Amino acid sequence: MTVRGLILLAGVLLVFAAAAQDEKSEEDKAARQSELQRMLEMMPESKAWEEWLQASGELPPDFSAMPSIPNLPDPLVFTNGVRVRTVNDWFERRKEILKLFEHYVFGSIPPAPENVVAGSFDERMDHNVRVQDITLRFGPGHEAELSMKLLIPPGNGPFPVFITQYNHLRWARMAVSRGYIGCVYAGADTRDDTGRYVSIWPEYDWSKLARRAWAAGRCIDYLYRLPAVDRRRIALAGHSRNGKTSLIAAAIDPRITAVISSSSGAGGACSWRLFSEFQFGEGIELITRVFPDWFHPRLRFFAGREDKLPIDQHLLAACIAPRACLFSTALNDNVESVWAVERTYHSAKTVYKMLNAANAIDLRYRSGGHSTAPGDIEAFIDWLASEFGRCNIFEGDEPVFPELKSNQVPSEKVVKAFPEMKLKGLLTTAGGKPIISRSQWLDKKSDIHRRISWLLGEPPASPVGGAGDYGTESSHQATLLRRATVPSDLNKMQCNFGNYVPGDIYYPKSTNADNGDENSEGQKLPAVVWVHPVSVSNGYVPGYGVGTPIHLKLARAGCAVFAFDQIGNGGRLLEIKNFYKRYPDWSILGKSVIDVIHALDALEEFEFIDTDRVYVAGYGAGGMIALHAAALDERIRGVIPVAGFTPMRLDTEDNDMGGTARWSQWYPFIPRLAGFIENESRVPYDYHEILGMIAPRKVAVIEPEVNYRASMDDIVVCVEEARQVFKMFNAGERLNLIRIDDYNHLSPRIKERVVEVLGAWFEEDAVPVEPVTGEEVE
Repeated sequence: MTVRGLILLAGVLLVFAAAAQDEKSEEDKAARQSELQRMLEMMPESKAWEEWLQASGELPPDFSAMPSIPNLPDPLVFTNGVRVRTVNDWFERRKEILKLFEHYVFGSIPPAPENVVAGSFDERMDHNVRVQDITLRFGPGHEAELSMKLLIPPGNGPFPVFITQYNHLRWARMAVSRGYIGCVYAGADTRDDTGRYVSIWPEYDWSKLARRAWAAGRCIDYLYRLPAVDRRRIALAGHSRNGKTSLIAAAIDPRITAVISSSSGAGGACSWRLFSEFQFGEGIELITRVFPDWFHPRLRFFAGREDKLPIDQHLLAACIAPRACLFSTALNDNVESVWAVERTYHSAKTVYKMLNAANAIDLRYRSGGHSTAPGDIEAFIDWLASEFGRCNIFEGDEPVFPELKSNQVPSEKVVKAFPEMKLKGLLTTAGGKPIISRSQWLDKKSDIHRRISWLLGEPPASPVGGAGDYGTESSHQATLLRRATVPSDLNKMQCNFGNYVPGDIYYPKSTNADNGDENSEGQKLPAVVWVHPVSVSNGYVPGYGVGTPIHLKLARAGCAVFAFDQIGNGGRLLEIKNFYKRYPDWSILGKSVIDVIHALDALEEFEFIDTDRVYVAGYGAGGMIALHAAALDERIRGVIPVAGFTPMRLDTEDNDMGGTARWSQWYPFIPRLAGFIENESRVPYDYHEILGMIAPRKVAVIEPEVNYRASMDDIVVCVEEARQVFKMFNAGERLNLIRIDDYNHLSPRIKERVVEVLGAWFEEDAVPVEPVTGEEVE
């Protein structure tokens, strides 16, 4: 072929390649448009977001092309997988992190202006404190303004500086009393000068909290010119949304030498992954709908897909290192989670350690809810005094959630004593022979029971629980946990059961339960034990959610609902702190299962409860607990796990769901499971065996289609394998997998499905049935 011919052929090939690329681009665009439509159907309406979508034309990212990172991304690994080895590497990684935050969370932020001036200045003396009201002007044509107030103590200085937002003016007054310059600026809801910055810098798409954080730097621009200011000791503090702002400001401005983030919650000290709707937290969906201007609208794409975010809040905290950082957290504040804060703390601390500043990041806890008291602010200033080398009177707190200890992890020898297994062979004996009779299955069932008991650990002696009225939840505790008020159509009976656990029984007012009688129609009520997910701050009442809480919906469906906080949650948060010192050979899951079994004991003491119709339902970790309880106690007539499991033997790190480490290393649920990391096929039992043990009782596995914590395909295999056992008892229809096109949260749709299933069971089981009979499977 001639040279000209080759050139013509190359041109033709390029045309075809371009056409193929265009076709692929159109296919990708169509797929992303379809994904957006699905999101809009799943999530509640957000007018502001939908207006942004229309104006920007932006589509969701191609999630299939993004890696899944179910646990917190490693601060010391670049997005390309290269590990940070040196201090210089870290500061390059820091640049990468902040750039990603600008794209996904903050919006783009302009560089610091170089023309900050005091446009107006007013000074007066308030007793012995010099008060200066200043209006800073800066930016193009000095159009931007920022109001700032300085409170300067007597003396010549230089003084450390305590910066905070306008609504925390009295915090600044307290700092002045301790020898600090107090600086408050108009970057809060009560007074905010940053709204106009959008039109002054139209080329930047920064969000409200990013603008407020950037404004703190303009105060520092001015403060740096004052001889009375000690530049080495400049602190920024904020509470709630201002706590989020303060973290952002400290991350982007290295002149801030110490930051106090008080109850900053989701988008602050709590990561999106570990304080989402899955944990009854203020997740991405809610926060971007209720406060649409706090963060960039792009963040909303990741509701229910938090694993696709290449960053999370622990990385923002890491960007502050080696400068001082304090997380102040309330134990029962519904906007935050002690566990999520601690995971942020532990992860960020790896960077602090690398920079030889491990002691510069601290935790401080306070009892109660979201509000602060004078003693809290004094403690903040105590911490600053310690960090700034003025005096050492701060008393920080150790983490509440226990870290896994090496002696809790089984040895390799113990692990390898368990055979490698997958999800097959449920109706096969240990010798490989088929199980063809129910009696043979019962032998297998006993063996599974033994293996479950081993993994859950060794429980202490515990007699039958019963119930009583001593030790019920106090009224102030119930108010704090948002369950003191009961709807007018329901009653609530308080009790204490098992090993001194307070619980609440909700039931319709038509029931004369207070008198120990049956209901007004002469019938006893079915009962549901509701087992909540990881819900650290609030326990069984969701801190955040959409629609009526499920325990109330169930009670309105005509049953009694027994709800109580799981250990490590709500009113029982601190019970988890020394659990493994008290019970080194047990597990949190084992304790949680025993509590459910004790709840069954308690229900038997109430005359208005039909003890032949007792069911258990749970969501997330609550679904795991519910399944284990049903497998181990045959009094449970039926069980509904919602997003409750994925097969453990298939939950490897390569499957991008978090692996078994999330229930052993990240959340201290089952310590012995840690020994099976990278040996998952040897996990002593799996959920097809759990489901099989429940046969022939009723099971409805409810699973959202969008759930990065589980594999739907693996769940299907698990359920179908277990169905063989149900068929052996002529009860194949009693095991159901209900798939819902939703992301993983306890949405109104999912709650309605739970109520619907249980309502049908209540009616079916109201008629006495004969025990399962018929021919055995051969």
